[in-house]
Amino acid sequence: MLKFCVKHPVAMLLFFLGATAFFGWQSQKFEINASADTLIADGNRHFLESQQVTQRFAPEEFLLVVYKPKDHALFSAKSFNDIQALADDLQTLERVSTVRTILNVPLLSKMKGLSANIDPAEFSQTALQLSPDELAEVFRGHPVYEGLIVDKSQSAAALQLLFKPNRQLQALEEKITELKMRRLNNGLDDEQRAELERLESQAEPLLSELRETRNREVESIIERIKPYEKNADIYLGGIQVLGYELVKIIKNDLLVFGAAIAATVCLVLLLLFRSLRWVLIPALCCFCSVTMTVGLFGLLSLKATVISSSFIALQLILTLAIVIHLIVQYREDLRENPEMEQRKLILLSLRRKIAPCFYAGLTTSVGFGSLLLSGIEPVIAFGWMMVVAMLVSIACSLLLLPAAHSLFEREQIRERNSIFRWLINNCQRSAQHHGRTLITGSLLLSAAAISGLFLLNVENSFINYFDKDTRVHRELSYVDQEFGGSTPLDIVYDIPPAQQAKLPALSANTVQTLQKIQHRLEQHKGVGTTLSVVNFTELAKQINDGKPLTEYELTALYWSLDEAVRKDLVGSFFDPDRQQLRISTRIKDSTEGLNRKALKAGIENDFRELGIAPSEIQLSNLFILYQDMLERLFSSQILTLAVVFAVLCLMFGIIFRSLRIALIAILPNILSALTVLGSMGWLGVPLDFMTITIAAIAIGIAVDDTIHYIHRYQAELNQDDPLARTHNAVGYALLYTSLIVMCGFSLLAFSDFTPSVMFGIFTSLAMAIAMLSNLTLLPALLDRYVKPRNEVDR
Repeated sequence: MLKFCVKHPVAMLLFFLGATAFFGWQSQKFEINASADTLIADGNRHFLESQQVTQRFAPEEFLLVVYKPKDHALFSAKSFNDIQALADDLQTLERVSTVRTILNVPLLSKMKGLSANIDPAEFSQTALQLSPDELAEVFRGHPVYEGLIVDKSQSAAALQLLFKPNRQLQALEEKITELKMRRLNNGLDDEQRAELERLESQAEPLLSELRETRNREVESIIERIKPYEKNADIYLGGIQVLGYELVKIIKNDLLVFGAAIAATVCLVLLLLFRSLRWVLIPALCCFCSVTMTVGLFGLLSLKATVISSSFIALQLILTLAIVIHLIVQYREDLRENPEMEQRKLILLSLRRKIAPCFYAGLTTSVGFGSLLLSGIEPVIAFGWMMVVAMLVSIACSLLLLPAAHSLFEREQIRERNSIFRWLINNCQRSAQHHGRTLITGSLLLSAAAISGLFLLNVENSFINYFDKDTRVHRELSYVDQEFGGSTPLDIVYDIPPAQQAKLPALSANTVQTLQKIQHRLEQHKGVGTTLSVVNFTELAKQINDGKPLTEYELTALYWSLDEAVRKDLVGSFFDPDRQQLRISTRIKDSTEGLNRKALKAGIENDFRELGIAPSEIQLSNLFILYQDMLERLFSSQILTLAVVFAVLCLMFGIIFRSLRIALIAILPNILSALTVLGSMGWLGVPLDFMTITIAAIAIGIAVDDTIHYIHRYQAELNQDDPLARTHNAVGYALLYTSLIVMCGFSLLAFSDFTPSVMFGIFTSLAMAIAMLSNLTLLPALLDRYVKPRNEVDR
């Protein structure tokens, strides 16, 4: 195959260009899905229980459009006109069932006592025509609407868009959830497994269509609110808005920073190699590998999520690393064989580098394969994506580069840059003459890094993924703080048998218990708008002239309400068949210093203090799911790294056929991973769905350099001064790769997307540590413990 690449370069180029065109066409199927639910494993018990709660109580999907007047009062004719016009415009969206505003919600507190057959339309502002001051007084301290459609300071109002459910999708998801829960508890037989696959295949296109529809809806809403922005500040909030903004900024980063990184990489390649061919050929290899990989992901239905959004940047690193080693090897062979014909030179370089490139690819795949042990599906999917990307990078680099290079004339011998020569020589001298100092320094650095590991914490704030100076962050933070939070949390309370009422009303004891739970919940820092049957009872108290209702009066009021109002105020919070109550709250994601783990523990402690048995309470929804995933990911990280290092050590032993060299080889990789994670601990960078993958990235980068260095060192072991010869050969490739990646990815520090900033900074740090450890610590250990002999230790 290698000879064919060199002898028939045009045929090989046509093959790769054809393959690139084919997979480029297939890339249309590739999808970036940054919605929040992509971060949750659908086989997780918490997830399935949350699905069941959602299906049981059927809370409506909603989105908030907040209207904050600039130079006039919220409760004024001007605001009312704008809000009504905007609501009418938004109502025309196909999926919108209704738009709740301060003008059309039923103001039941204006009822004169209890009465039968209440028509909610008779008690809206449109019907009552209250004065602005009277309307403001109605909403002040309202048990349901304050914090939901009007903020506490009454400076802004929200238009709550409620969306029609997709009944077909709902029915499919209920069946899928039931089968998955059965699989989790008792397993499925062949017929049930086939049924589950059939249902999922039916649901997938509907889910994909729904995601696209939601994105189009957000885009349409953004356009529709523009005419009103001259009179008011308009903010959007809600889970689907967050998903839309994540996709938008990820795509923007891929486009803008992808282009900037590509331009920077090309410029650095030109400066380092001083030849246009070594810009064009690496660029071709990178373009083909990325395009083919994206097309493969489209064919395999592998979607990019927030976790895997960095895969293109990582594949560029993987491809460039192989390409640069091949270039440096070619130039070395050219110096040694100045008269050799071009195609023979290319074949010689390939034969000398194919083994270490293959080994490096294999072990790098193990580094990324560590993500498969996380037990969390989105992270596992990212691991598989990077393994596939690694294989494509190896194929493109080892087959496309020699074919493309064969079309060029033999390069002229060029002198190496004096600065790089000085740096390589100093690293070599340090390794040979200051080995003990380097080893001691590495031990101290490892100790500092290990201490930093104890400072790592697990947090997840999607709002803080956006830079604080961006419009997106300001909008989401405002809605989060002023309109009840962002991340939903549900508490389901099973009414004890002794308190269960015969009618679909609640006993006094149950209401009192619920009031205690809700009161304790609202005392916690970061808890936003909280709704339950308690809010209904407080509203009923207002209707009853401030006097609490008896159980029978509460039942009478319940049945006297319009069905839609009854469902809205009570139906989403009370299941009479199962005798379950739901408390719905949202966590204020932007709360400064919020410790989500402590919040969850505090809520659970409240139940114990209130004497509520764990079997009577169930916490669910996104807040619980995120915390569960992060805690599992964090706890698995140490085990995962330990397993990966053990497997790498075994692979090193097989590759290098020496236990001593295997143990030496693993040390720079441990140092790289520890330093990156330790730095995150010391700098207070929390582990979340994005940063948790950096350790795997650090291992993947360091392993590549280690294998190339040791493979060459073994080849030079019986020559004079093997360390110097290895440094002068492989050292330049390590240095060039690190410099190119660091220059390119440091640009991500200017991104408005915080995960991209962290990725750029810590990837550059990982490259720097890998380069320094492999140019100093690794050769120092080899020089000290692996002496020249006729045959390497076996």
